[in-house]
Amino acid sequence: MKRFVYNLTISFILFTTSAYAHASDEMAQLARHLNLYAGEKASVQWKRIFTSPRHMKRYKIDTLSPEKRTQLMFYLINHSADSDQPIVPGL
Repeated sequence: MKRFVYNLTISFILFTTSAYAHASDEMAQLARHLNLYAGEKASVQWKRIFTSPRHMKRYKIDTLSPEKRTQLMFYLINHSADSDQPIVPGL
């Protein structure tokens, strides 16, 4: 029984990690398509952009679905210049 629970836990961790990596890659591609680079701005600046209709229109974020918009915002904030996981220049 312990082995089953252990295997189930490992499977869940691997699935969750791969799902997050896929979503992160998808958001990275979307950000590149919109010419947005997470490391260009601090997290506060990204939050300001996503709360301003004028800024969202400027960056063409307003054309995205609300779900994609939220995912993109979290991606950009999580990889912003002042985050724990900033985007490395050149990648």
